[in-house]
Formats: sequence, structure tokens, C-alpha cells
Amino acid sequence: MAGRTRSEVEAEIKETLGLVPHFFSRIPDDLMDYEWEIFKKLELGETLIPNKYKELIGIALHSETKCRYCTLFHTEAAKLFGATDEEIQEAVHYAKNSLGWSAYLNGVREDYDDFERELGEIKNYLASKG
Repeated sequence: MAGRTRSEVEAEIKETLGLVPHFFSRIPDDLMDYEWEIFKKLELGETLIPNKYKELIGIALHSETKCRYCTLFHTEAAKLFGATDEEIQEAVHYAKNSLGWSAYLNGVREDYDDFERELGEIKNYLASKG
């Protein structure tokens, strides 16, 4: 570990979260400090993307991966960071819509180069409108 024992890391987790979630018990000793630091920084820390938006991204992502653990985690975390039920619904609907278009474009085998060119034209047109 990066200088800290499992007990020291678990003490910090308990201080931060109120308990040590069981899933941390399965992390090997030599990775525990590292995994907690990553979790703490990305899930709880302030990064370039505000926490509420990171969690809404997580909800949308895991609605597709169909991971019920991650969907539950990110939904509760989003609420903790101030997301409304309406924002959560919009994030999931956005994922559904995006996945639908992905299925369609791949299914009809849309030419990627044409798609990229047209997207560039649309971007330039919309940017020129202000």
C-alpha cells in the first residue's frame, strides 16, 4: 500500500462515509489505499465536472451497462449532490435517446465519413448563427 495500512484506510473510510462498505473488504490489501484514493477523488471530490453532473453521467452510463449497483449508487449520489428527480429522468431519457440513435446509425450502416462531414457542416452553421 502507499504507506497506509488497511486499518488506517478503513478508519478514514468510516470517518468519511459513516461505515466501511462491504465491497471495500474484497479489495486486496496492496490496492486498498490506491482504490480508496481514486474513489474519494472521483466520487466525492471536487473535479472539473461538478459532482451532480458526474453522477448524472453515471446514471446515464449505467442505465446502459445495466449495472444495478452502479445505477443505485449514482442515483443516490446525484440526489445527495442536489439533482432533482426530473434531472435524473432527463439524464436517463437522454441515454435512451442516444442509444437509440446509435442502434439506428449502426444498423443502417450510415457512412461514417458522410456523417462526420455533415456534422461539421451543422456545427459550423449553428456556430455562425450565434
